[in-house]
Amino acid sequence: MTFQISGLDHRPFARYFDMSGAELAANLARRNVASAKPGFPCRVSLADVEVGEEVILVNYAHQDAASPYRAAHAIYVRKGVEQARLAAGETPELFKSRMLSLRAFDTNGMIVAADLVEDANLAPALERLFAEPAVDYVHIHFAKYGCYAARADRA
Repeated sequence: MTFQISGLDHRPFARYFDMSGAELAANLARRNVASAKPGFPCRVSLADVEVGEEVILVNYAHQDAASPYRAAHAIYVRKGVEQARLAAGETPELFKSRMLSLRAFDTNGMIVAADLVEDANLAPALERLFAEPAVDYVHIHFAKYGCYAARADRA
């Protein structure tokens, strides 16, 4: 059983780059400039942002299922990039320097399994999770800050 990791669609975030600071604040967002690499992981391109690049930090509802696990968290997105298109079974370079938390959900948005891994163990952990029939999708989070990183589905 293999998996497919997806970045977020860039289109819903495009509007933030034209907003003023006050408009961003009213939308639970703020403009930043990347000051380190790694340090500003874009959830659209699934790549670390280059130093000096503009990013928007925005609250994003990554788990919008009608369940007790409904959740939102801050994510970085950058302007002018499109959704990452990874091959089945591929893991992005972005994950290689970070500890990751995996949260496996069923079709009702309930957690049915979880794991904590480093990148070298990500693919085998996803394969193991998707071997469980109850697992519908997996959310990958950056373990230190708890931020949503990407979604994995069966491929």
